Amino acid sequence: MFHLSAEELEKLGAEMTAREIKQQPEIWKEAFDNYLSSKESITAFLNRVTASAGGKQVKVIFTGAGSSEYVGNSIFAYLQTYGDRSAFLFSSIATTDLVSAPHYYLFEEDTVLLVSFARSGNSPESTAAVDLANRLAGNCFHLIITCAPEGALAREAQTADNSLLLLMPDRSNDGGFAMTGSFSCMMLTALLIFDKETADDDKRHYVSVMAALAADVISREEELQAVVDLDFNRISYIGSGCLAGLTKEARLKILELTAGKIATVFDSSMGFRHGPKSFVDEKTLLIGFVNNNPYVRQYDLDVLEEVYSDQIAVKTLAVAQKGERNFSGATFTFAPAELLPDAYLAFPMIVVAQVIALLSSVKVKNLPDRPSATGQVNRVVKGVTIHELIK
Repeated sequence: MFHLSAEELEKLGAEMTAREIKQQPEIWKEAFDNYLSSKESITAFLNRVTASAGGKQVKVIFTGAGSSEYVGNSIFAYLQTYGDRSAFLFSSIATTDLVSAPHYYLFEEDTVLLVSFARSGNSPESTAAVDLANRLAGNCFHLIITCAPEGALAREAQTADNSLLLLMPDRSNDGGFAMTGSFSCMMLTALLIFDKETADDDKRHYVSVMAALAADVISREEELQAVVDLDFNRISYIGSGCLAGLTKEARLKILELTAGKIATVFDSSMGFRHGPKSFVDEKTLLIGFVNNNPYVRQYDLDVLEEVYSDQIAVKTLAVAQKGERNFSGATFTFAPAELLPDAYLAFPMIVVAQVIALLSSVKVKNLPDRPSATGQVNRVVKGVTIHELIK
């Protein structure tokens, strides 16, 4: 797929999606450079936010819808440990939840930093969540991380005194239906901002390792094609820690790009036994994201070994860096490199899932760039009515 010409990819309806997956290692480095160049303004803004909280923790709410929600899902747990715990309390709440039931999340006595992720910034829920937070939280600030300078979120942030706008690299504003580079660049930017335990030189090194691993994934497309060529109509993604959050995005990629022709579920590795394992049959591909934390890794491998020994799936596949303990079955092993913390490992992991989704879309004779032929779902959500909240 990635060796095909632009003309050949256009015939498959895959030119944009393939290009946007492949260019991610390059734009991650751009995102890192943007972070460094914006660090002074970011630091000043966060200092203003924390100073306004009067010694109380600031509630940092990562928010978005769909893939934009899963950005926060994939990093907030890591930041609960490696962020500034004295100043911030991290959570991830979908805009769809904030807008439909704001009384569960937004309170007058709180200082809230709403971190809004959005590719276009034009989804009705995105702007409604900002408006509701301003209205309901007693002390509210906004960090807008978006890919579209012309989007509604970006335009509003430029004139709002309580907001900081961070624009992603131009090429991250995906033209294809599925979010790929937009997802990973927004996630990387937020991780770089709030990971206080890692020095910038070490962050730069992590980004370099991530990019090298992801580029290696792209070069080994034929290995993933062999997996996609198997006779399956279901995929389940499992993982632990940050990688449990990432399974939601991995699941969504296959669902979107095949227009639901391949059924999918996701869960944590340990949670998988509590019902979702019943999803697995002889036409199911089970893919486990294996954590590098030695303690967490045990739980990922235990479940993979259990399903593998049961012989109930068409294939049980681990995606992992090589560690002291490894899966006895099939493994897509990343190129040799130092072991990454799970929040940083998430980036080459999601590239694996994106490639599988792209190849599966072509397999089921869908058009990856425009997978929803009926218009049942849209690149920017339509048909949403924002109802007035009467306090």
